[in-house]
Amino acid sequence: MAALLAWLCRGAPGLRVARLPLAAAPPLRRPSAPPGLPRPLSFSASELVRAAPGPLQPYLRLMRLHQPAGTWLLYLPCTWSISLAAEPGCLPDCHMLALFGLGAVLMRGAGCTINDMWDRDYDRKVTRTASRPLAAGDISTFQSFVFLGGQLSLALCVLLCLNYYSIALGAASLSLVVAYPLMKRITYWPQLVLGLTFNWGALLGWSAIRGSCDWSVCLPLYLAGVMWTLVYDTIYAHQDKRDDIMIGVKSTALQFKEDTKQWLSGFSLAMLLSLCMAGMNCNQTFPYYSAVAAVGAHLAHQIYTLDIDKPEDCWKKFASNRTVGVLLFIGIVLGNLWKQKDLKNAKEPLENR
Repeated sequence: MAALLAWLCRGAPGLRVARLPLAAAPPLRRPSAPPGLPRPLSFSASELVRAAPGPLQPYLRLMRLHQPAGTWLLYLPCTWSISLAAEPGCLPDCHMLALFGLGAVLMRGAGCTINDMWDRDYDRKVTRTASRPLAAGDISTFQSFVFLGGQLSLALCVLLCLNYYSIALGAASLSLVVAYPLMKRITYWPQLVLGLTFNWGALLGWSAIRGSCDWSVCLPLYLAGVMWTLVYDTIYAHQDKRDDIMIGVKSTALQFKEDTKQWLSGFSLAMLLSLCMAGMNCNQTFPYYSAVAAVGAHLAHQIYTLDIDKPEDCWKKFASNRTVGVLLFIGIVLGNLWKQKDLKNAKEPLENR
């Protein structure tokens, strides 16, 4: 992968990259420190990308490494499933959590690369996306295609660390990854397809631990994730609705219009009911349901305070969904540990007889 990146950064022999001066991305620079003062240390994702060698930066931005919110939203359903599949009284498998974390970074990067390859002409017409590397001409379509191959190859290596059932299940999601960018051209429900894609880890995490899916748990969990994606990505889509109308891109934001909050409330209710069903089918305990209640409160606050006509507020609400996912993950872990306590309480009366 390192050799591939070095070749891409130098540029393929004889390959010229088109430059679009009007849409060119501004140079990534760190803010200057006052004279005589050391530059403050920063470990944010955007700062790490800025600190990378210049020729490498367009590829890191193509992967959206400077915007990790999407990676978290892809990864968190995996953590839910891995944690639910753990034995009672046990913490989730840390090796699997790390493996799925790496897979989430790679597959989110691959998905963004595919999306930008499909959408480069649209992206040039939208202020928020005009500086993306392909739209701005920082890298060519051919270079992005080669880079995509490298990401998918590494993601395949991660997938091959799992059992055969999970390998087949993971490979089945690739068609959704490729199809999603096309959906915004043909339907007002591309967010539904994104939900089906982004929450595949809710199925894969369980099968990676248990060897196959328990559909009584995995399907409600998957449905909850899909409903969650419909909430946060509809909010996200409201950022670009004016540009989307002009260029002909469809979204649930344009479908729901002023009824958005009612739809988001319905999706949130469906998510909470699905989480309760998944919890009941795997004998979850008090901490889990407390976390589900906290998730419901967070979503209610998001929807109540959302201003769909302010892009900055839409981004803030979208990014806050990482907290939703983390709350549920913590609840699942604590709920699983609580199961051990329940088992001990059940055994004590028998031992005292």
